[in-house]
Amino acid sequence: MSDDSLLRRLDRLESLDEIRQLAAKYSLSLDMRDLDAHVNLFAADIRVSREKVGRSHLKRWLDDTLRLQFTGTSHHIGNHIIEFDDPDHAHGVVYSKNEHETGDQWVIMQMLYWDNYERIDGRWYFRRRLPCYWYATDLNSPPIGEHKMRWPEREAYDGAFHDLWPSWADFWANPPTADEPEVAAPAPLEEFLASMRRGAPEPRIRVR
Repeated sequence: MSDDSLLRRLDRLESLDEIRQLAAKYSLSLDMRDLDAHVNLFAADIRVSREKVGRSHLKRWLDDTLRLQFTGTSHHIGNHIIEFDDPDHAHGVVYSKNEHETGDQWVIMQMLYWDNYERIDGRWYFRRRLPCYWYATDLNSPPIGEHKMRWPEREAYDGAFHDLWPSWADFWANPPTADEPEVAAPAPLEEFLASMRRGAPEPRIRVR
């Protein structure tokens, strides 16, 4: 193995660890309401809306949202898949199980984030986070049936937990036959998520 190859592999391992730390730091800083620590996990020119860009606008949006809706939160991250587009750009999927104190209700949530990461001046940052929800409901009310996103004083609606993945609809639309099922070839390296998405472009999800 050449020295250059070894250095590239070490760089990839260090990048993987730093990106995983980003997700963990996101949860802790959000739950402890350290908004400066939180927004500094994002690129300095992070887009907050069509009109606003930058960490200060992200901090204001977070402050307004958290102060208005939640007394307390706890975000528990799980499965994390990271794939690299090039040495300084990557994308990934992170599972998150969350709890929220909101008014007199305790809302639990299951979701995943679709992330884009970028290394800028030697450090990794979030370039974008898209939340994809499966359910949100009061602890004492299981989210059975449709419209699993159930917040106090809001109409229930559907999240996008399954919408990113064509396999979900394919599975239910195609029950097995008597024949042995066909098995697709394994996904190429760094293309597991693209293969699961059937080659669809980067997702765009309207966040409520």
